[in-house]
Amino acid sequence: MPYSQKGSEQLLLFFSQRYERGSMIITSNREFSLWTQVFGDEQMTAALIDRLTHRAYIFPMNGNSYRFKQSLQEEH
Repeated sequence: MPYSQKGSEQLLLFFSQRYERGSMIITSNREFSLWTQVFGDEQMTAALIDRLTHRAYIFPMNGNSYRFKQSLQEEH
């Protein structure tokens, strides 16, 4: 679900103000290449990703969903 232009700007402002002041944990089920679909503007998305990934540890977690696995067990 895409953010509105104002919502995207507010999120960028928040991360810009938080940038290098403290730790953050961000989770997403989308690859960075798809974030433009959510935030709408390529330059704003690039600036957001730049701030989030600078000095970051990125842990790609590809695999089966824990919630999906649990829901399958509850059915049986």
